[in-house]
Amino acid sequence: MSRPARRRVAVVGTGAIVSGSHLPALRAHAERVELVAAVDVDQGRLDAFRALAGEEVAGFTSVEEMLDAVRPDLVLIGTPPSLHRAQTVAALRAGAWVLCEKPLTLSLAEYDEIAAAEEASGAYASVVFQHRYGSGAVHARDLLASGELGAPRVAHCQTTWHRDTAYYAVPWRGTWASEGGGPTMGHGIHQYDLLLHLLGPWAEIRAMAARLVHDTESEDVSTALVRFENGALATVVNSVLSPDEVSRIRIDCADATVELTHLYGHRNEDWTYTPAPHVASERADAWRTPTADVPSSHAAQLGALLDAYDNGVRPPGSGTDARATLEFAAALYKSAFTGQPVTAGEIVPGDPFYPAMHGDHPHWAPKEHA
Repeated sequence: MSRPARRRVAVVGTGAIVSGSHLPALRAHAERVELVAAVDVDQGRLDAFRALAGEEVAGFTSVEEMLDAVRPDLVLIGTPPSLHRAQTVAALRAGAWVLCEKPLTLSLAEYDEIAAAEEASGAYASVVFQHRYGSGAVHARDLLASGELGAPRVAHCQTTWHRDTAYYAVPWRGTWASEGGGPTMGHGIHQYDLLLHLLGPWAEIRAMAARLVHDTESEDVSTALVRFENGALATVVNSVLSPDEVSRIRIDCADATVELTHLYGHRNEDWTYTPAPHVASERADAWRTPTADVPSSHAAQLGALLDAYDNGVRPPGSGTDARATLEFAAALYKSAFTGQPVTAGEIVPGDPFYPAMHGDHPHWAPKEHA
């Protein structure tokens, strides 16, 4: 079977996440992709990126101009969140597949616009949730899905990071219109996406949120209690107020505890398996030996997307799969702001939390409307 042609790739946005994560991912798959274009409204930043990526990469200051001139196969989007929906829809309409930084959209309503654009174009849009793609996460999911660890019972998902006032001095941070939320949307989403990936669908959420330190429209801390369809109960904590930074997932099953402790990415060594007293040591030893050690990374996710592209199938991290993570964020906000439990599937058109994560709540709506 002949190898498919190299996919022609364009990047939109040339800031730190593109130059520091997407560009190395493209280089890791150089035999499968060719970077042909870059877009940035800042000419100086664009020039600096092209000097780094290669002067043969065409430069544009307009997404539409680039799409018309280049017609790429794949578009990687690393711009501020408020731009994601329009740029993703434009790329899909041009027939390109998309891999976009999280959050893919600022609301479920926007996400459903992308779903409609996918259906009309036949192309697909994935969101960057790279923590799913390391070998440790793949191995843990296989063990959980097969029942090898026993029934999941209790889980904890923790994103406790620290961001100072200088971080929020960047104009697009901390506002609903530009970022879509606080640490629930911009920081903890990676960990609870991985939790949902490991445990499956959630059923009910009860949450709280607060602004304790930062003068932002959105929260700087949120907590949630979650019931999963399989009966497991979980806690989820999202914070930018925590001096001792850590990202952690722990799942206690009938036969074992599996735990991941890291910060911004993981390898096999970051996963631990603790057997229940009744489990034989030989069985537990097998849990600790994934066949490879692939770090969670943009490169790992890009490889999975390219595999899907080559096979003409929907890529992981797209469609209803990725929507479920955004729905979890919307439900957490709705429960936190209304003080009521929220069940999966209840946020639909007509619900105030469908078009906006703040739900137009009087204490949380954008300041100009509050």
